[in-house]
Amino acid sequence: MIYIKVAFYTLGCKVNQYETEGVLEIFKTYGYTIVEFAEFADVYVINTCTVTNLSDRKSRQMISRAKKQNSDAIIVVMGCFAQTSPEDVAKIEGVSLIIGTKDRTKIVNFVDEYLKSKKQINNVNDILHHKEYEEMSIVSYENKTRGFIKIQEGCNQFCSYCIIPYARGPIRSRKLEHIINEAQKLSHNGFCEIVLTGIHISSYGTDLKDVGLIDVIREINNLEGIKRIRLGSLEPMLLTKEFINELINYEKLCPHFHLSLQSGCDETLKRMNRKYNSNEYKDIVDLIRSHYRDASITTDIMVGFPGETDEEFLQSYGFAKLIGFSKIHVFKYSPRKGTKAFEYQNQVDPKVKEERSKTMIELSDRCENKFLSRFIGSNVEVLFEQVYKKDKSYIEGLTLNYISVIVRGDEELIGQIRKVELKEVKDGVAMGEIKKENKIIEK
Repeated sequence: MIYIKVAFYTLGCKVNQYETEGVLEIFKTYGYTIVEFAEFADVYVINTCTVTNLSDRKSRQMISRAKKQNSDAIIVVMGCFAQTSPEDVAKIEGVSLIIGTKDRTKIVNFVDEYLKSKKQINNVNDILHHKEYEEMSIVSYENKTRGFIKIQEGCNQFCSYCIIPYARGPIRSRKLEHIINEAQKLSHNGFCEIVLTGIHISSYGTDLKDVGLIDVIREINNLEGIKRIRLGSLEPMLLTKEFINELINYEKLCPHFHLSLQSGCDETLKRMNRKYNSNEYKDIVDLIRSHYRDASITTDIMVGFPGETDEEFLQSYGFAKLIGFSKIHVFKYSPRKGTKAFEYQNQVDPKVKEERSKTMIELSDRCENKFLSRFIGSNVEVLFEQVYKKDKSYIEGLTLNYISVIVRGDEELIGQIRKVELKEVKDGVAMGEIKKENKIIEK
């Protein structure tokens, strides 16, 4: 078994990335050799996404690419596209095994079963009634300095545009002791920043007794070796005055809040089945900024939702401009069969979506530049993560408030937290210089 090669390709979100790492560790345990996806492998695992039509298409492309690289390979398709469209996946030439979003821990057993029968295995079943969290523990990452920990699965929000509740099922929270145990192992392996991720982490603990997201933060904050705690995407209404008053007690929490907005127009938000209005959202942002002066507030905004008029788009644009996000992730609405919005009338013309997307992205760029410029001349702590892709003579890292910083340096800086003076903004990042009089803060 030790000579069998397996390769992985991950599409989509950080949760998918985490789950790929978890499956990768399982294959390692069974003696498989891990190779790059572009290489010849005996088994290819494609972890799919289905948030948009483009995600589905990309998933299909990667399945085809794997088959071309080795026509005799075992092709395993897992993840959200596999879960929501197993029949479509089964029809793709060369697919050997379809898993979906549960039973990933049994993946090697399924591969062994396929090797014996040589018959396609479709293990996808109803996820909407699945109540158990599937435990996958990760103690190391390839070439990463931040350790991601998945703390929950599923979503009960059922926003009218979103397929994810049908792909991931209801909320299932991970036991607190398992989360802390994984954080301890990551700390022992040299990770000093922990990123809490999940499908809907704001709902963590709603299916458990007397535990919530604040408890996870508190316990990790108490761990030696962990210097930073970063939160994944948050539902705005989680951040009440009481929650934030508790949050400010934990000094390791990074002042970066990704608050999903989707639209700044109240009429659009109603059709989306979002659980807040623009005034409530602004009050939350103001509350955060009153406690975290240098907070980075990022968001997601969708353009071209069914029925979005020019006036509604301008309201959304104006609200985003008023908030002054540090970055906006802009998405064009993509109809997903099975969601309520798929049946809505007044679908927006693709050309109009494209125009609105460009307009919102331009606003995001201006907001980002304004936010970054605030910190020029400041001394900040940067955790260096990787060689800068555009220029190998630079190293890239992140500040506490999620500013991407590059400095001249080599790979020895990776994993270190250093004091950096920010000099200028260039191409969406802050150019900096390491303060020579400062020693390494953490390695």
